[in-house]
Amino acid sequence: MLQTREQVPDAPRQSLEVKAFGLTDIGCVRKSNEDQFLVADLAKTMRIQCTSLPEPKVQFGNERGHLFLVADGMGGHAAGEYASAMAVTAIQQFTLNTLKWFFHPGGADAQRVLAQFQTALREAEARIFEVTSAHPDLAGMGTTVTMAYHLDSQLCIVHAGDSRAYIFEEGELRQVTEDHTLAAELVRKGAIRPDDVARHRLRNLITNVVGGNEALHFVEAHALQLQPGDRLMLCSDGLTEMLSNSVIATTLRDEPDPETACRRLVRMAVDAGGRDNVTVVIARFDAGEPVV
Repeated sequence: MLQTREQVPDAPRQSLEVKAFGLTDIGCVRKSNEDQFLVADLAKTMRIQCTSLPEPKVQFGNERGHLFLVADGMGGHAAGEYASAMAVTAIQQFTLNTLKWFFHPGGADAQRVLAQFQTALREAEARIFEVTSAHPDLAGMGTTVTMAYHLDSQLCIVHAGDSRAYIFEEGELRQVTEDHTLAAELVRKGAIRPDDVARHRLRNLITNVVGGNEALHFVEAHALQLQPGDRLMLCSDGLTEMLSNSVIATTLRDEPDPETACRRLVRMAVDAGGRDNVTVVIARFDAGEPVV
């Protein structure tokens, strides 16, 4: 599954300045926090061993990429915490050691990056299955993974589970990813109405995760073209179970700063009952210099 916001042919590459923040909270009911998140910068680095020039020993390239990730573990007896942590670590190592992460915005390169991150999720799952085969007490542990990679004005998103990725653009909140739950499947098939999901007894039955009792069915993927002023929000269902999309959108309109918005959203979800762990990552993209 691939979606792209229309790109202007031969448009100059637009570098966007990024300000991002992430926060997680155990909530009011759970005994442990099985959510994990990651906000990371990627940069070309040169470490100079010897030189006759008076210059810094470490230099960074102009292009910067960014990686954002939310993982919500499942399994009980701390197994969910292990699963989400293993997934984040595996994706970090894949990004460092395998991913060819510099690309020119546009179709073929974006498709290649999406394919690589789909592979990253499957490698994370292989690691989880390896651990559960050696430790039967952890059998069935798994995790949602919702992650986004940004370079220039391109955003690539891959996703499995019921955490979510949203884009806040022109004052409106749009959910990019689909929920991989039985209730959401019933909505897509027309068996129940969207308004029925919040009360449905199967709303938390996840049908597609990294790990769990069976192999990952598919990895949802999207490629988007960002505009200055857009914001990305990744969150676990601990946020969306407690706050409606309209409340989240109003908060983002009122709080343009990612850290302030994160803290306010998490606090509101906890104050509303905090029935699950709550995790939010927000990134704001503002106009930078055109890339030559």
